[in-house]
Amino acid sequence: MYEVEVKVRADHEAVRNRLNELGANLLGKVTQEDFYYNAPHRDFAETDEALRVRRESGDEEPVEVVTYKGPLVEEESKTRKEHETVVGDGDTVDALLSALGFDATETVHKERERFELDGYVVTLDSVTGLGEFVEVEAKAAETDVESVREGAYDVLTDLNLDPNDQVRTSYLGLLLADTGE
Repeated sequence: MYEVEVKVRADHEAVRNRLNELGANLLGKVTQEDFYYNAPHRDFAETDEALRVRRESGDEEPVEVVTYKGPLVEEESKTRKEHETVVGDGDTVDALLSALGFDATETVHKERERFELDGYVVTLDSVTGLGEFVEVEAKAAETDVESVREGAYDVLTDLNLDPNDQVRTSYLGLLLADTGE
């Protein structure tokens, strides 16, 4: 399965108002801390991969998830193959990764407000050190990536946002660029 994602910088208040006008369903608000790792056998920054442990808390029970994201598979969006699973204890996963030689690289902290609109998840992200972003995403089979991406562009357009303004760099990449790493 592929995660098709389009992300732009945007003012949340205007987008939130437009989501309400369009009848989007509020899915909830969460706080996420993403702890990223680099592999001992290759540099994920060079291969455009990511490995993280995410701690998420909100209205529901806190959850911790390990995610691997493969390199981008197309130029038009942030589409990549993704594998993830819920884990019982992120600290144990951290110890396991450290024992295997994986280095903790950076932590990304964000406040997220999620909506559902036309089969897509629209997320208003406030990222510490970076500002406000809007992500539109959906899962897709390999054969459906293009049509799902075009649908994400349509959702952005409906939100009065320009798909041509998309940011293809991950939050991790943006933070590392800001710190000069």
